[in-house]
Amino acid sequence: MNTKKYVAILSAAAIAAFYGFPQAEATTILSSDLAQFSVLGATPSVTNTGATTLTGDVGVSPAGSITGLNTITVNGTNGLVSADVHLADATATQAQADLVTAIGSLSSLGPGTLLPADITGLTLLPGVYTVPAGTTNLSGMVTLDGQGNANAFWLFQATSSLITSSGSIVNLIGTGSGAGVFWNVGSSATLNSSSTFEGNILALTSITLGSAVTINCGRALASTGEVTMIGDTINAGDCTGTGADNSYGLGGNGLDYVSGTEGAGTVVDIATGRVVSVPGTIPEPATLALFAIGFVGLGFTRRRYG
Repeated sequence: MNTKKYVAILSAAAIAAFYGFPQAEATTILSSDLAQFSVLGATPSVTNTGATTLTGDVGVSPAGSITGLNTITVNGTNGLVSADVHLADATATQAQADLVTAIGSLSSLGPGTLLPADITGLTLLPGVYTVPAGTTNLSGMVTLDGQGNANAFWLFQATSSLITSSGSIVNLIGTGSGAGVFWNVGSSATLNSSSTFEGNILALTSITLGSAVTINCGRALASTGEVTMIGDTINAGDCTGTGADNSYGLGGNGLDYVSGTEGAGTVVDIATGRVVSVPGTIPEPATLALFAIGFVGLGFTRRRYG
């Protein structure tokens, strides 16, 4: 083989190494500024009546007030004196900007599998799903089964509103503290009274929680409207009960992804929306390039001494 052909092989190998694999660095769906909030509203306010308990900060921006703050317990402290209340400050303002980015990132993952308007009675494996508009999107219980994947990922693209009936349940099983559940809502979300919910609600407009709603693990994040609560419980902490890993969806900063990869050892197949295991970690592009150069070098050696 002549020198020109070897050069061509070297070039192709280097290009494949640099561009044929996803980068190892990842970005997060929920930035650290956004993930610290259990509740974030925009305008005209965040409103609460009754005794509401929040694990995670509460904030509002650009509006500068929270109605009923004295009836909210924030990270164990009354809202009137808590340092974890953010009223149009730099933290809340940055979180709102990051919320816009997060909604865009989730939307870019595609529609996934189309579900019926009411997802009651389904058992859903990790993946990306579309939930169309309906009178209610959950009238009973839906089960999210991670099948033993501690980093399982569910994304529900609600095309317009998200509505749950009173007493509805999202039942999360078979996963761990690396799990991510996201409800990307095209307009407003309404969880009616005594609903038991799981996951991060990112609503383009507003979020309304009826009385005694529990979000066992997740957040209520409204981009342009208000968040309304009535004696509710929202936990944005490490709440899956399987360890201290706080770097993913339910436990903390959200889904780590790059070109369809989620966390270490898993990959999201964007075509199907399924999460599948992959061995090991993705090598850095520079490492792959060195391997390619090494193989080409071997070719030269064999030609010279063969």
